[in-house]
Amino acid sequence: MSFYFINVTVHVFAALFWLGGMFFLAVVGAPVLRAVEPPELRAMLFRRLGEQFRTAGWIAIVILLVTGTLNLYFRGMLTLDVLASGDYWSSRYGRSLAWKVGAVTAMLIVQAVHDFGVGPAAARLTPGTPEALAIRRRAALLARFSAVLGIIVVIAAVRLARGG
Repeated sequence: MSFYFINVTVHVFAALFWLGGMFFLAVVGAPVLRAVEPPELRAMLFRRLGEQFRTAGWIAIVILLVTGTLNLYFRGMLTLDVLASGDYWSSRYGRSLAWKVGAVTAMLIVQAVHDFGVGPAAARLTPGTPEALAIRRRAALLARFSAVLGIIVVIAAVRLARGG
């Protein structure tokens, strides 16, 4: 078994973990927690789940960045000849890679704003206040947008795996 195959496998598992966790929280975790009373308990559970997933999620993201870069290296895509070639970036493969890199970059920015800004700010507010409700809605919107960007990354990855 080649190191490239192992690297791709780790990359796919990290993507499954990160996106799967995002969808679990959105489709299962959040709806269940919204029914928890009192609001203080609900807020504490949201905060603890968010903190736990933030740590695990960012570990997965680091793994994705490292293995993704290595995948490009193993496929000979990290040379100056390739990266500076207009023909490469105008090819189907180059356009798919550009979409993937762009979506990854946007996802990292949105996820960082959510995980290190809006999410923790929402957790510090008194549950049920208008300010807390507004910032929690903003946190939920950012999380959903990050998940949509993750889907775009997966679509671009599938296109890359199929030759662009």
